[in-house]
Amino acid sequence: MAALRFAGLLVVVACVGTEGPPPKPSGGTLVISTAGDPDLLIPGLTASIQGTQITDLVHDRLADIGDSLNIIGDGGFTPRLADKWTWARDSLSIAFHIDERARWHDGRPVRADDVRFTFDSNKDTTLASGVGALLTNIDSVTSPDSGTAVFWFRSRAPQQFYDAVYLMPIMPAHLWRDIPPAAWRASPNARAPIGSGQFRFVRWTPRGSVELAADTLNYHGAPKLSRVIWSLAPDFTTAVTRFLSGETDFFEGLRPENVSAVAKQPQLRIAHTGGLGYSFAQFNLRDPADRARPHALFGDRELRRALTMAVDRGAIVRSVYDSLALPALGPTVRMYPTTDPDLPQLPFDLARAQQLLDSLGWRDVNGDGVRERNGRPLQFSLGVPGSSAARVRMAVLLQEQLRQAGVKVDVDQLDFPVLIDRMRKRTFDMMIGNWQTQASPGGVRQSWGTQGSRARNGLNYGSYESPAFDAYIDSALAATEIRQRRALFTKAYETIIQDAPAIWLAEPIPTLGYHSRLQLAHMRPDAWWAHVPEWWIPADKRIPRDNAPPAAPSSADAAGRKTP
Repeated sequence: MAALRFAGLLVVVACVGTEGPPPKPSGGTLVISTAGDPDLLIPGLTASIQGTQITDLVHDRLADIGDSLNIIGDGGFTPRLADKWTWARDSLSIAFHIDERARWHDGRPVRADDVRFTFDSNKDTTLASGVGALLTNIDSVTSPDSGTAVFWFRSRAPQQFYDAVYLMPIMPAHLWRDIPPAAWRASPNARAPIGSGQFRFVRWTPRGSVELAADTLNYHGAPKLSRVIWSLAPDFTTAVTRFLSGETDFFEGLRPENVSAVAKQPQLRIAHTGGLGYSFAQFNLRDPADRARPHALFGDRELRRALTMAVDRGAIVRSVYDSLALPALGPTVRMYPTTDPDLPQLPFDLARAQQLLDSLGWRDVNGDGVRERNGRPLQFSLGVPGSSAARVRMAVLLQEQLRQAGVKVDVDQLDFPVLIDRMRKRTFDMMIGNWQTQASPGGVRQSWGTQGSRARNGLNYGSYESPAFDAYIDSALAATEIRQRRALFTKAYETIIQDAPAIWLAEPIPTLGYHSRLQLAHMRPDAWWAHVPEWWIPADKRIPRDNAPPAAPSSADAAGRKTP
């Protein structure tokens, strides 16, 4: 029944909007309330949802995925930087023609060399892009002339086109070429991006706001909004209060108590969208001080399984989300047609978990309530971003449930940049994370595959490695028939669930709040912000901030481009 309820909510995505044709571009400012700063603004490197939203609006891809999220072939895509493309007869190459009108926000034209440079950079191990692990089927990208970029593939695969166009927003080679990839994260460009999208970067005030302005000369036309501003709050409570008080227009991730507060205000609205995100408590399988050695605790598969069985995930989800989430199935989401909603899980069974811990030699010999073995207590730290009320609440509940099994968990609330740093350096015991997955289930290779573990700064922070899991995923992605793909993905998920590199916690049903003055054209299931350029505010509903000019332009306007 839970799966059916979830599927029903997805229908709401198509219903958000207004009747009648939208007006011509008329200005207006969208202010989004969010908790925490972005980490950096480089596509493929940002680890924050705020960073992803901003970079997606500033940068363009070769083609955009449609709302159906059809990733097989090219039928579900619409032209963007590429205005057309041609497949080779053997399907082992695709030639993309770059739209001659496309310009970077500094006025320079977008060229095929920018596409080749973006691919080469993402494959450069010194950059350590999380996307690199997903580009293995692309052998190379060439630019036979300034207007043509050719992708060469190692083999034919159902999602070749997706791999070429979706994974890599295109970056300006002339701004990045002279910066060593290893230095990109610390570069000023990481905080002041220049792209080719319908919004250009204006400024970023740490712990204050990030502002984008309409690119009025954009080759796809100016967006309907004049500005988009992220109002950066220090925590969830402040962020949602700003929305409820009318200080901001939009908030993602409403909690049950917020939903009732929104319902009392006639000017506010709620929308449920399809979800591609899930949260988890990830074990570090390697020693934080020496990755060459297994973690003293979590290198033991049976211990991880015992800890997992000591956790009542259903109770945690109900306590934190009420009806606005389901227990996570694993490193996947129910929205994928390749996901079996009845994936078998390690069951919650406290008695069995205690028996297993006993058999592993972890016993409370001194009666202090904490198990120990060979003089070492069964104790570890659990990192969590302090700005996420939901994850902090899950950490506290997890702490209490494991206490009942004789495990001492120290909850460590961290600023998001500190948490990200520890994750990248693998200097943690356990952490509560959240992945916003991609339109393709193949994104799991980044976060849980062996390549994502061994790559420098790869996204598999817990260092889970399983040849069987990798092989099932690779075979699933190569399969052309949906039933075969689903069966192979199921085998992969069953493998990782049994290995227990994480406790799969929650799959939230995205619950968004917005002011009624906003006219929302669409909200794509994997990225509600994808259609923001099509959103608008009627002239009679604008407030003073809508008509205020953008803040002082960034260096992106140094070439003299006209500003809004």
